[in-house]
Amino acid sequence: MLKFKNLFLRQQLVGLSGFYRSERLFPSWAASCLPLCFSAVDLAGTKNLHSHGQKGQKGFRERKLSSQVLDPMERNTVIGENKQNGHLPSTYDAAMEALSSLITSKRRGDKSAINSKYSKLDRMMMYIKILGLEEPVEGLKIIHVAGTKGKGSTCTFCEAILRECGFKTGLFTSPHLIDVRERFRLDGSDISEEKFLHYFWECWSQLKQENVRDDLPMPPLFQFLTVLAFKIFASEKVDVAIIEVGLGGTRDSTNVIKDPVVCGVSPLGMDHMETLGDTLEQIASHKAGIFKHRVPAFTVPQLSEAMDVLKGRARDISVPLEVVAPLNRSKLKGKELSLSGEHQFTNAGLAVALCKSWLRRTGNWEKLFQHAGLEDNLPDAFLRGLSSARLSGRAEIVLDPSTESSDAAEVRENTKGDLVYYLDGAHSPESMEACARWFASAVKEEGPHKSFDQVSSNGHVKQGENKKVTKNILLFNCMDVRDPQTLLPTLVDTCALSGTYFAKAIFVPSLSTYSKVTSATSAIPFEIPSKDLTWQFNLQRVWEKIINGKDALCENSDMKIPESSPPQRLINEDVSNCSPSDGEFSCSAVVSSLPTTINWLRDYAKENPSFRIQVLVTGSLHLVGDVLKLLRR
Repeated sequence: MLKFKNLFLRQQLVGLSGFYRSERLFPSWAASCLPLCFSAVDLAGTKNLHSHGQKGQKGFRERKLSSQVLDPMERNTVIGENKQNGHLPSTYDAAMEALSSLITSKRRGDKSAINSKYSKLDRMMMYIKILGLEEPVEGLKIIHVAGTKGKGSTCTFCEAILRECGFKTGLFTSPHLIDVRERFRLDGSDISEEKFLHYFWECWSQLKQENVRDDLPMPPLFQFLTVLAFKIFASEKVDVAIIEVGLGGTRDSTNVIKDPVVCGVSPLGMDHMETLGDTLEQIASHKAGIFKHRVPAFTVPQLSEAMDVLKGRARDISVPLEVVAPLNRSKLKGKELSLSGEHQFTNAGLAVALCKSWLRRTGNWEKLFQHAGLEDNLPDAFLRGLSSARLSGRAEIVLDPSTESSDAAEVRENTKGDLVYYLDGAHSPESMEACARWFASAVKEEGPHKSFDQVSSNGHVKQGENKKVTKNILLFNCMDVRDPQTLLPTLVDTCALSGTYFAKAIFVPSLSTYSKVTSATSAIPFEIPSKDLTWQFNLQRVWEKIINGKDALCENSDMKIPESSPPQRLINEDVSNCSPSDGEFSCSAVVSSLPTTINWLRDYAKENPSFRIQVLVTGSLHLVGDVLKLLRR
């Protein structure tokens, strides 16, 4: 009942007259999914929205340079007016069901079930033509970024910098962590639910009406989201669209961009090998596929196998390719990058180069900075952008709100921060190494807990400043196409080099699935009794072997799913007592439910005020998103 609360409120606010049937706007399944699925988009309202957007000047507009973004209520005024006129978009849950119907493979790595005589990019161009987006897409001033790791951070830095320079920005990234609207940012904020639904159903209805046939089916999920991004950014008349490649480059859905202003390639490594190939040269070849004839491109220092491929491709199609060094900390003039980790200086350096090139090629650098006397210094707008960009789930630190007391200040000081989550969606060997370096640094520097009396390899840290004992816990899951025998040793060894050790590890399946799109308000299943935990037990075996230095499996080991939560001794026991006994592991635990695990950690922190529990959540962006969703509930 709770999950539909907002939907019922909506119905009461607009009145039943605001809902009507429209056979042409909805797939057949929508009629039975929810009572509110009958609400639809009035296409006349679309014209009103577009005419409103046309009032602004095209291109660069002088605006106040500040870190504040446009008020969401102000940005959605027109859609609010449409609501009052009875033009209400369909429910958000119905849109999520529609998106889920576009998923064509059950798990990552599976081949798409789409059978068509057209190639992916040919289909993309056909979808764009059906939506009337050919000229609007060509008119977008795009920054296109590929890479194995850091491309999302690079795009986020670019968006913040150019927004601070006074431009209206559009940012398209993937994946989302909690809500699909995270993929589409306008002026630094996730697109509003109203605007999302407006553009979503408009695209959905046009494609359903005009292109569903055997040789041109509805686009798979990422292709649909890509054309939706083009629709949103063109309709909103953004000054700059920053587009992150989804997978690879050459055959990626975003590679229908014919004439970007500038292209970038972030650090390359071994990932998505089932699709891109199992050598760095093959992967680099895919990434270089976004290069366009004579369009400037920038990259960062790469391994020679990758760099040779990038330079060769650039040379073949006359692309001026420049290698950018990591940003020098001194150029920040005392400010800090808003995204944590030393690796972010590499991403920031690439973002600065891309933004400078974009400004120069669009004729805006001279307008903004010709009299600034910058020489080698960064403009203040760049500094504001670099110090305010935000990207959830990447080197993010979250204090669990349930452990903060609302009592007197003295009590609050003693209880605040007893449970802290360090979240990073690292899932490749290179990103896991960067995650480990960040975590090891963050646990020593974060908050008031900077004074360390003792660091021991049992994962316990005694802190002299507040007499608390810190325990580092790993909360881990990864997709079964990953190699935990590479990821977990990389994490443990890199942390150990900085004197950081884990007391225990918990392996738990993610809540989100590859086959369903959910939102921030979707119901959270507390228990999934039928969940197959074979993969989590495999992760546990790898972990125990790392910790014990040998094959930790006992021949008679009978691994059982904990009925409700990890055993109480899991945190209490010293790591020196972790060797398997009686067929049980005590260095780690497999738990069938993520909500149960979060609740158990909260209870433990509350019951043990002398402990500071620091939980590193990593291995999967799905897991990171699920934890964030639970913490925000």
